[in-house]
Amino acid sequence: MTSFDIAALVYELNQTIKDGRIENIYQVNHATLFLRLHIPNQPTQQLVIEAGKRIHLTFYILKKPLRPPTFCMTLRKYLRNCRIEEVQQHEFERSVVFKIRTRDGVIQLIIELFGGGNVILTNPQGVIVTAHTYKRMRDRNILRNETFRHAPPSGKNPFSINRTQVNELRKFGQLEIVRALTKFLSIGGLYAEELLLRADIDKKTPSQALTEQQLDSVFTQLRTMLSQLAEGKFDPAIFLDEKGEWIDVAPLRLKRHEGLETKPHKTFNEALDEYYTQITMYESVSKARREYEQELAKQRRMLQEQQKTLEDSKKAIEHHKRIGDLIYAHLGELQLLLQEILDEKQEGKSWEQIVNRLKEAKEAKLKPYVYFDSLDSKNMVLNVSIADNVFPIKITSSIQANAAHYYEKMKRAAKKLEGSHKALQETQAKIQELEKVWTQKFEEVRGEAPPKRIKKAWYEKFRWFYSSEGFLVVGGRDATTNEILIKKHLEPQDIVFHAEIIGAPFVIVKTGGKAVSEQISHEAAQLAASYSRAWREKFGTVDVYWVRPDQISKTPPLGQYVKKGAFVIHGTKNHIKNVPLRVAIGIKREDEQFLVIGGPTNAIRRQTNSYVEVVPGDETSATLAKQIRYLLSKKAVEDLQKKILEVPIEQIQQFIPLGKGAIFQVKK
Repeated sequence: MTSFDIAALVYELNQTIKDGRIENIYQVNHATLFLRLHIPNQPTQQLVIEAGKRIHLTFYILKKPLRPPTFCMTLRKYLRNCRIEEVQQHEFERSVVFKIRTRDGVIQLIIELFGGGNVILTNPQGVIVTAHTYKRMRDRNILRNETFRHAPPSGKNPFSINRTQVNELRKFGQLEIVRALTKFLSIGGLYAEELLLRADIDKKTPSQALTEQQLDSVFTQLRTMLSQLAEGKFDPAIFLDEKGEWIDVAPLRLKRHEGLETKPHKTFNEALDEYYTQITMYESVSKARREYEQELAKQRRMLQEQQKTLEDSKKAIEHHKRIGDLIYAHLGELQLLLQEILDEKQEGKSWEQIVNRLKEAKEAKLKPYVYFDSLDSKNMVLNVSIADNVFPIKITSSIQANAAHYYEKMKRAAKKLEGSHKALQETQAKIQELEKVWTQKFEEVRGEAPPKRIKKAWYEKFRWFYSSEGFLVVGGRDATTNEILIKKHLEPQDIVFHAEIIGAPFVIVKTGGKAVSEQISHEAAQLAASYSRAWREKFGTVDVYWVRPDQISKTPPLGQYVKKGAFVIHGTKNHIKNVPLRVAIGIKREDEQFLVIGGPTNAIRRQTNSYVEVVPGDETSATLAKQIRYLLSKKAVEDLQKKILEVPIEQIQQFIPLGKGAIFQVKK
């Protein structure tokens, strides 16, 4: 990301997530963080941070690791449930600073997007608490307990310069103006070229040759581009080349990309999200292809070596058998030759004398001397030549022993051949398997873009479920949502339920004017009972009543006060006795996504085959959610188990009443 990209991004983030609360932090991989943010009266936002590369809101569902690394746990310790006060760009550099309000004061989360990148957390005094990467450098150190300092500026902040300062560009002498701009201003090469294109100046022009008019044009075009950033007047787009490949993303339409196909977006965050998701997918495919090709090349080299070993073993078998057979075919002659050599040696003749005599006899073509080739007295080896085959026999062993030796070597070569053949078959099978599965693996890696988050319906801010007969049932989560639910979403034809206990949600059945059966009333009553204070008190059952909307009022009797989330009930209440406290939680598949659903057992069993029933207990919601996810995964077919285990536990926790409970039973 360029400094212009970051300026546009920071502007949008301040419009979107300022005053948001950090709900949780995940470390997707070594360099990538993922923050889930709660924004007042807005949908939950997701911020992805990849050190040295990118930062933007994402609308895709990212896989979260089951075990967060130490760095992630440290960030959670300091940042979870804290509020983002402001997002800043440091001096128009490629550095983003999040100012975060905590109990102890304002701390900073610094994201460095230059070089190898870094993520650094400082305390209110500016001292480094933790960092993704610790290092010592010439101009600063990133070490725990040291005061944090930003990297030296790459140039002047373009927002802070005036027309007179632009004249300093001439001081760069013969240096090309495009290079001088990158040294003078912290705008980077891409936008230095863009600025010169807009100013109609050749980028290779020597800096000292710039005219006053050209310097005016540089300053004017720079102010125009900066004003777009300062005022949020963006025209974000992804740029495609003639092959349709994505080559760039920018918050402004660039003159350097004129004529290219564009893919416009409403916000720069959306453009960044689409662009980097596509690039990440491409990088994943490229990495998978490289790994595949490296493994395939390795297996093919191994196959070549094994084929050579196989051929060598075959030749060795043939050779050793042929020699053994030749020895036995000429057993008498070879025994006589060997015996004469030994006799002459015993008579005191030298090896030289023996060899000379053997050569003379061979030249005379006398048998068995015609078989003589040479003699190695040092190693006591006689080399014989029979039928164009020259081979050694040991003088110290009998001819039969020499033949046996060759047959033994033949057997060893045959055994090696068998092993080589088996290894070769295994390698061929591996190559075939690699070639066979690559297409499938390629499709899996390439796949489609990660699934996007489904836009939440209005009722998903509350407790909710769809009844066994298709009615929407909605309940409050707390006093605030009770108030909103009754005041904003209650319609005359609806029915309202409430448990007979202080600290219970109001629950609405959205009837749409249709009659509600006794079964639906019991399901709505169970929601009202299960998410009431009775759960925390570990009641087995509680009574619930229902009324019509016209029986509910916010106006208290004279001299009394109705607190937030409470209402006055007029007229007769319709009671449902001994409603059991129990919640069923399951997972259903919808548009290739796995959605967590929860509510009364009878309603949930109509929507999914597998679910877990929860009753009041002492297990924390985090522990219980993990158990539920594991149990549901075990009930799924093998291909889906991994995907279910990737469902965030937070999605399950939201259906566990008051944060605690116990597993009653698992159904399939």
